[in-house]
Amino acid sequence: MKQNIKILVIEDDDSSREALLILLKSIGFTVKGCSSGQDGLGVLSGEPFDIVITDLFLPDLNGIDILTRVKASSPRTEVILVTGYGSAETAVQAMKKGAYDYITKPLNIEELRIIIDKALEKGQLVSENVYLKKQLRDKYEFANIIGNSQAMQQLFSRMKRIIKTDSTVLILGESGTGKELVAKAIHFNGNRKDKPFIAVNCSAIPENLLESELFGHVKGAFTGAVKEKVGKFEAANYGTIFLDEIGTLPMHLQTKLLRVLQEQELERVGSNKQIKLDVRVVSATNVNLEEEVARGNFREDLFYRLNVIPILIPPLRERIEDILPLTKHFLDKNCRSMQRPIMHIDKEALEALEAYPWNGNVRELENIIERIVALTEGDVITLRDLPANIVKSYVEGTPTSVTPAGIDMVAAINEIEKRMIGEALQLAGGVKARAAVMLNINRTTLVEKMRRLGIPL
Repeated sequence: MKQNIKILVIEDDDSSREALLILLKSIGFTVKGCSSGQDGLGVLSGEPFDIVITDLFLPDLNGIDILTRVKASSPRTEVILVTGYGSAETAVQAMKKGAYDYITKPLNIEELRIIIDKALEKGQLVSENVYLKKQLRDKYEFANIIGNSQAMQQLFSRMKRIIKTDSTVLILGESGTGKELVAKAIHFNGNRKDKPFIAVNCSAIPENLLESELFGHVKGAFTGAVKEKVGKFEAANYGTIFLDEIGTLPMHLQTKLLRVLQEQELERVGSNKQIKLDVRVVSATNVNLEEEVARGNFREDLFYRLNVIPILIPPLRERIEDILPLTKHFLDKNCRSMQRPIMHIDKEALEALEAYPWNGNVRELENIIERIVALTEGDVITLRDLPANIVKSYVEGTPTSVTPAGIDMVAAINEIEKRMIGEALQLAGGVKARAAVMLNINRTTLVEKMRRLGIPL
C-alpha cells in the first residue's frame, strides 16, 4: 500500500519542495522534505526510505554526492534526480552510477508518478529475488542433507572444504543417492551462490541436440536454427554448471568439453567467435569412469580434468543408521503437504526398512514413504503398511532352520505367526473374524495372538 512507501524530497526551493510534497501526499505516499543535501543525508541516516527525489544542484551538495552516499548506505533505495533542461546530460551520467531515472523541470507530475511506480516495481522484484535466493540457500544448507552416519559426516567435512574453492568437482554415486542435492549445496554455500546454477542431464537430451544445448548456436547454423540460442554454459557464466550423467556424453562432445575446460572459452555451433567463460563445473556419474576410460568410451584427459576433487556419496544400504532420520524427515514432509497428523513408525517396520537393500537409494525410500502416508489410515506405520517386497525381504531374512550355531525358536515362530496374521488381515480387509477363518483358528485366539505379538488391534 502507498502509505507504507516512504519518499524523501531534497529540494532547496521552498515553493517547489512544498508543492511536490503536497502532490505526493495526495497520491497516498508518506513523504518528508529537506532543503539541503546535508539535512537530507542526516534524515537518511536515521530512518529508511524507499525513494529519494533530489535536485541535481543544491547549495551545499549536488545530486551525484547524495546518490553515491545513498547507494553506499542503502543499495535498495532508489534515487530519482530532478534537473534543469541544460543539465540532462549530467543526469544521464548519474544514472550510470546507480540513479534510477531523472525528470526535467518544470515537473510533470504524471511523468514523475510513472517513474515512481516503476522504481517501486523494480524494488519489489529485487526484494523478491533476494528472498528467493535466501530460500534457495536455506533449502540447500548442509543441515538439510540428512545423514548421521560416519560416511555422511566425512562427506560434509569434504564439502565444507570444497565450497571455499572454485575447483572442478566430480560427484560419484549410484542413482538416487542425491548427487544433484550435493551439487546444489556446494553452489549455494559457496562464493558463487548469488550467480546462476544450471543443471543439465546429459542422458536426457537427444544426442543431435546436446551440442546446441550445451554450447548454443547462431542463426542458420543448421536446419531449424531460426534464431541464435544461448547455451547452458553461457547461461551459467560466473556461476556453476552441473553436468549430470557425464558418462553418457558422446565422444565428439567430450572433445569439445575438454577444450572448454582447458581454454575457459567456447564457440557456439556455426560460429568461430570465441566467448570467454568463468564457470565452475560440477559433474556427476553413476558409472565407473575409470573403467569407461579403459574400455575406450571416455577420454582419459577429460576424466582427469573433471576429477580434480572427487566426492563419493555412499549408497543407502551402507549407511543403515541414516534410514531412521531420513524416514522421519520424509514422514514430516509428506504429512505436512497432505495436511495430516505427523505419523510414526514402529520398531518392527523400522527393522524391515533397515533390512531392505534399497537399490533405488534415498529416492526409493522417499517415494515409498510418500506412498505410505497417502494410503495408510493410522498414525503408526506397522509392518503390514509396508510394500510387499520389503516385508518379504524382511521375513525371508529371519532364520527359520536350525544350524550348528543354534536358533531362537520362539523368535522365529513369532515372526512366522506375525507374517501369516498380517497376510490374513490384509486379505480379509482387516476383518478379524474372516482372517481367523483363513488361519483356521478362533477369533478370540487370533486376538490373543495379535495382543501378544504387538499387532495393533
